[in-house]
Amino acid sequence: MPVARPEPQEPRVIAHVDMDCFYVQVEQRRNPELRGQPTAVVQYNDWKGGGLIAVSYEARKFGVKRSMRGDEAKMVCPSINLVQVPVARDKADLNVYRSAGSEVVAILSTKGKCERASIDEVYLDLTDAAKEMLLESPPELLELIFEEATKSNILGLPSDVSNREDSVRAWLCRADADYQDKLLSCGAIIVAQLRVKVLEETQFTCSAGIAHNKLLAKLVSGMHKPAQQTVVPSSAVQDFLVSLPIKKMKQLGGKLGSSLQDDLGVNTVGDLLSFTEDKLQEYYGVNTGTWLWKIARGISGEEVEDRLLPKSHGCGKTFPGPKALKNNASVKTWLDRLCEELSERIQSDLNQNKRIAQTLTLYARACKKNKSDSIKKFPSKSCPLRYGTVKIQEDAMKLFESGLHDFLGSQNTKWSITSLSVSASKIFDIPIGTSSILRYIKGPNSTVSPANLNCSSLPEDPSLGPESSSEPNKAEEHKAAQYVDRNKFNTAGSNSASSSTWMFNVEDIDPAVVEELPPEIQREIHGWIRPPKQSSSKTRGSTISSYFQPAKSYSLQAIPILL
Repeated sequence: MPVARPEPQEPRVIAHVDMDCFYVQVEQRRNPELRGQPTAVVQYNDWKGGGLIAVSYEARKFGVKRSMRGDEAKMVCPSINLVQVPVARDKADLNVYRSAGSEVVAILSTKGKCERASIDEVYLDLTDAAKEMLLESPPELLELIFEEATKSNILGLPSDVSNREDSVRAWLCRADADYQDKLLSCGAIIVAQLRVKVLEETQFTCSAGIAHNKLLAKLVSGMHKPAQQTVVPSSAVQDFLVSLPIKKMKQLGGKLGSSLQDDLGVNTVGDLLSFTEDKLQEYYGVNTGTWLWKIARGISGEEVEDRLLPKSHGCGKTFPGPKALKNNASVKTWLDRLCEELSERIQSDLNQNKRIAQTLTLYARACKKNKSDSIKKFPSKSCPLRYGTVKIQEDAMKLFESGLHDFLGSQNTKWSITSLSVSASKIFDIPIGTSSILRYIKGPNSTVSPANLNCSSLPEDPSLGPESSSEPNKAEEHKAAQYVDRNKFNTAGSNSASSSTWMFNVEDIDPAVVEELPPEIQREIHGWIRPPKQSSSKTRGSTISSYFQPAKSYSLQAIPILL
């Protein structure tokens, strides 16, 4: 449930930047002949022409919508160009769109804290940049205002004026404006400059919302598309929200929003205003009640996280109708493909960004013949993530078998899988200055192998996948996936940030596997340890942690690595 967060002490300038039909723009850049033409990007699934996932504005004029399939779109607009997403491993490959999104983020992040919310949307905290502009070159003293900024849409300004740009310019340059509005004026100019720079350097257009918090910036960024921006002064917030459907508000599109409609008769934000904070707390608890009371008034303390990289990596595939998976062999085939892609992405993240993912999670949607037995939804399952394609494939299959056991319960009934996905989450940065050997050395509590980990009790992150988590099953776990509770060991690297020196023992390194490591790692090891004695230990397992079990032939010595 949503929780109210403390409001900032000083006014902020927050922008939400949303790319315009981004997948289509990427394809138009790849094939310039598509520019200005009705175009849509379709899913890999080619049933009835494939589902539309992005529609150009030229196609929308003919009535083409994202809810359509390709065949229907051609009936509405015979001249439409349908471009299928790139394909890899018999599924959609979105890397070209992710890379294009990274180009945009690199530009937007130059002006302040930048939070990449998805492939095609970003939050910016421009407070410091706006304050600097207001101090050095306030808009009211500028002889010329950046032209794109004068095209802004200012909520509360009359929309039927004969010369809207002059009206906007006058609002941006008001000498008698209060401090908050002056900051927003600076923010509008900065965002306009960024949007033009994105267009010049990437050929992509984007729209934006500028407000004092993330909630309002997100709500208005799509109001005037394409290639426009909207500003929300504090004086316009109440009139803007009062008629807004409650389902349009962030986090109210699901069960909570339905509860407000069904239980309280709340259909608009204006309806929500009629309830006191105490009454909302009575219905939904202290935290959520306060949060509802605040968002009805446009109040939000949510911070922009300084994050340019995704919080998790995920790969998935749907199997509608007759394509549903009905046996373990077919599930394994697809899990292997998904895990191969996931492994490549987390390895690339490690190599390029020096980040390590800690948790592997499996999600599925399933049907069964007897719906009355056991749980109704296929439970998500998680375990500590082991790097390496084969290891991820092995663990993902064990997670599936454990989830299937819980899903079916005591009856051996027929089942089918209509959606399957895997994700890598709980990603942390390797501390700057850490020796390269660290990624091969186990953390202080990571000696447990995923082969005997029980992950059904792991805390779930709802942002990782489509399925809701289930409570831990109190019955005996399926023998194919006997895992230990993740809570029994700490997050790797959790202590490294709090200390300037990280210590480990030579005994924690297994000399039997030194020769299997990359040459630069071997040289690093041989540079500071003496030749190992003959080890009498048995052959170790395949997990990273088992590679570095204590070697008894070493004498104990602590080696510091300065960070």
